[in-house]
Amino acid sequence: MLWQDLVITIANLLFTYSLAHQVYYGFKKKKGLLTLIASGLTFIGLYAIAIAFFTLNLYFSSVVATINATLWLTLFIQRIKYSRA
Repeated sequence: MLWQDLVITIANLLFTYSLAHQVYYGFKKKKGLLTLIASGLTFIGLYAIAIAFFTLNLYFSSVVATINATLWLTLFIQRIKYSRA
């Protein structure tokens, strides 16, 4: 395992932890609190980064980046869904 994979994975796990609370808060309060631009560009960028990590054989980083991208996608969907409510 490359040390860079470990460092990137740990940093992304911290992001995942904080982001999970934001997603939960959005479901609990039924509010999409982030803008579509912020959440949309972030989830697209994170999926691209996850693919890049995978092609560099940084498999742990790729998995965690995919999880982060999916959480951002969830925030994007919350924004769309809850802004209509």
